[in-house]
Amino acid sequence: MAKSKNQRRDKIRKRIRGVVSGTATRPRLSVFRSNKDIYAQLIDDSKGITIAAVSSREAGINDIKDSKVAKASLVGKKIAEMAKGAGIDSIVFDRGGYLYHGRVKSLADGAREGGLQF
Repeated sequence: MAKSKNQRRDKIRKRIRGVVSGTATRPRLSVFRSNKDIYAQLIDDSKGITIAAVSSREAGINDIKDSKVAKASLVGKKIAEMAKGAGIDSIVFDRGGYLYHGRVKSLADGAREGGLQF
Protein backbone atom coordinates (compact mmCIF):
# COMPACT_ATOMS: atom_id res chain seq x y z
CA MET A 1 0.00 0.00 0.00
CA ALA A 2 1.32 3.45 -0.91
CA LYS A 3 2.27 5.74 1.93
CA SER A 4 1.00 9.28 2.15
CA LYS A 5 3.28 12.31 1.92
CA ASN A 6 2.93 12.92 5.65
CA GLN A 7 3.88 9.33 6.54
CA ARG A 8 6.94 9.61 4.30
CA ARG A 9 7.91 12.96 5.87
CA ASP A 10 7.46 11.57 9.40
CA LYS A 11 9.77 8.66 8.58
CA ILE A 12 12.43 11.06 7.26
CA ARG A 13 11.89 13.42 10.23
CA LYS A 14 12.46 10.59 12.75
CA ARG A 15 15.63 9.54 10.94
CA ILE A 16 16.94 13.12 11.08
CA ARG A 17 16.03 13.46 14.76
CA GLY A 18 18.07 10.35 15.52
CA VAL A 19 21.17 12.28 14.47
CA VAL A 20 20.37 15.96 15.10
CA SER A 21 20.08 17.12 18.70
CA GLY A 22 20.34 20.57 20.25
CA THR A 23 22.17 21.68 23.37
CA ALA A 24 22.13 24.89 25.40
CA THR A 25 25.19 26.25 23.57
CA ARG A 26 24.16 24.92 20.14
CA PRO A 27 20.35 24.58 19.95
CA ARG A 28 18.39 22.91 17.18
CA LEU A 29 16.62 25.17 14.65
CA SER A 30 13.45 23.23 13.89
CA VAL A 31 11.33 24.14 10.85
CA PHE A 32 7.64 23.43 10.28
CA ARG A 33 6.06 24.32 6.97
CA SER A 34 2.31 24.47 6.45
CA ASN A 35 0.63 25.26 3.14
CA LYS A 36 0.31 28.92 4.08
CA ASP A 37 2.91 29.72 6.76
CA ILE A 38 6.33 28.68 8.04
CA TYR A 39 7.43 28.32 11.67
CA ALA A 40 10.90 28.14 13.25
CA GLN A 41 11.93 27.25 16.81
CA LEU A 42 15.24 27.15 18.64
CA ILE A 43 15.11 24.10 20.91
CA ASP A 44 17.43 22.92 23.69
CA ASP A 45 16.84 19.15 23.60
CA SER A 46 18.93 18.47 26.71
CA LYS A 47 16.42 20.42 28.84
CA GLY A 48 13.44 19.99 26.54
CA ILE A 49 12.71 23.71 26.26
CA THR A 50 12.05 26.13 23.41
CA ILE A 51 14.43 29.10 23.56
CA ALA A 52 12.80 31.19 20.82
CA ALA A 53 10.06 30.82 18.24
CA VAL A 54 9.06 32.82 15.17
CA SER A 55 6.43 32.34 12.49
CA SER A 56 5.30 34.07 9.33
CA ARG A 57 2.01 34.80 11.10
CA GLU A 58 3.60 37.46 13.33
CA ALA A 59 2.59 41.08 12.81
CA GLY A 60 5.81 42.38 11.27
CA ILE A 61 6.05 39.57 8.73
CA ASN A 62 2.39 38.82 7.96
CA ASP A 63 1.66 42.45 7.01
CA ILE A 64 4.14 42.30 4.13
CA LYS A 65 2.49 41.37 0.86
CA ASP A 66 5.19 39.21 -0.69
CA SER A 67 5.80 35.60 -1.70
CA LYS A 68 5.97 32.77 0.84
CA VAL A 69 9.66 32.29 0.01
CA ALA A 70 10.41 35.94 0.84
CA LYS A 71 8.47 35.67 4.11
CA ALA A 72 10.46 32.54 5.00
CA SER A 73 13.67 34.54 4.59
CA LEU A 74 12.31 37.18 6.97
CA VAL A 75 11.46 34.44 9.50
CA GLY A 76 15.07 33.21 9.25
CA LYS A 77 16.44 36.70 9.86
CA LYS A 78 14.09 37.22 12.81
CA ILE A 79 15.03 33.90 14.47
CA ALA A 80 18.72 34.80 14.01
CA GLU A 81 18.09 38.15 15.67
CA MET A 82 16.37 36.44 18.62
CA ALA A 83 19.21 33.91 18.89
CA LYS A 84 21.81 36.69 18.95
CA GLY A 85 19.80 38.34 21.75
CA ALA A 86 19.97 35.09 23.72
CA GLY A 87 23.75 34.85 23.15
CA ILE A 88 23.61 32.05 20.58
CA ASP A 89 25.68 32.18 17.41
CA SER A 90 25.89 28.51 16.39
CA ILE A 91 23.00 26.09 15.77
CA VAL A 92 22.16 22.73 14.23
CA PHE A 93 19.56 22.82 11.46
CA ASP A 94 16.58 20.44 11.51
CA ARG A 95 14.70 20.63 8.21
CA GLY A 96 11.85 18.57 9.67
CA GLY A 97 11.71 16.00 6.89
CA TYR A 98 11.16 18.61 4.19
CA LEU A 99 13.41 18.89 1.16
CA TYR A 100 16.13 21.52 1.52
CA HIS A 101 14.55 23.61 -1.21
CA GLY A 102 12.26 26.60 -1.60
CA ARG A 103 10.93 27.99 1.68
CA VAL A 104 13.11 25.78 3.91
CA LYS A 105 16.27 26.86 2.06
CA SER A 106 15.13 30.49 2.13
CA LEU A 107 14.65 30.33 5.91
CA ALA A 108 18.12 28.81 6.35
CA ASP A 109 19.70 31.45 4.12
CA GLY A 110 17.93 34.20 6.07
CA ALA A 111 19.26 32.75 9.33
CA ARG A 112 22.79 32.68 7.89
CA GLU A 113 22.42 36.32 6.76
CA GLY A 114 21.36 37.14 10.33
CA GLY A 115 24.68 35.75 11.59
CA LEU A 116 23.94 32.17 12.65
CA GLN A 117 26.55 29.51 11.96
CA PHE A 118 25.50 26.01 10.87
